[in-house]
Amino acid sequence: MPPFWESKTLSQMNDSEWELLCDGCAKCCLVKLEDRDTGEIFHTNVTCKLLDINTCECSQYQQRHSIVNDCISLNKKNIETLSWLPETCAYRLIADGEKLPDWHHLVCGDKQVVHSYGDSLQGWVVSELDVRGEDVEDHVVQWVD
Repeated sequence: MPPFWESKTLSQMNDSEWELLCDGCAKCCLVKLEDRDTGEIFHTNVTCKLLDINTCECSQYQQRHSIVNDCISLNKKNIETLSWLPETCAYRLIADGEKLPDWHHLVCGDKQVVHSYGDSLQGWVVSELDVRGEDVEDHVVQWVD
């Protein structure tokens, strides 16, 4: 029998399976800026204040929405509308009918491989706690998938 991520669509997954699918890259935790005129999204190398930049885990995952007003919850209803998700995002891959990469913990069995492979934010970012609000624009970067 194939594993759930190969036999189910995102909408068929239960909450537990949905959570397991996250690859732990933390790229959804990046601060993004939107051009008000064009709607274009600009990525930064600044992360949400709740992200532990060493582990790429949210320090307040269960309470994150009550602490950070604009924290976006990836869910079955909005996943296909979030065009800013990286091409390597497991949710995006499954939504597009693609396979998970070899470094994904569900494939290789090790949640640390995403970091050693270099596909997480680990070692590449700063916390918004360390950047003044008016300086975030100075941290716009072009991430390469």
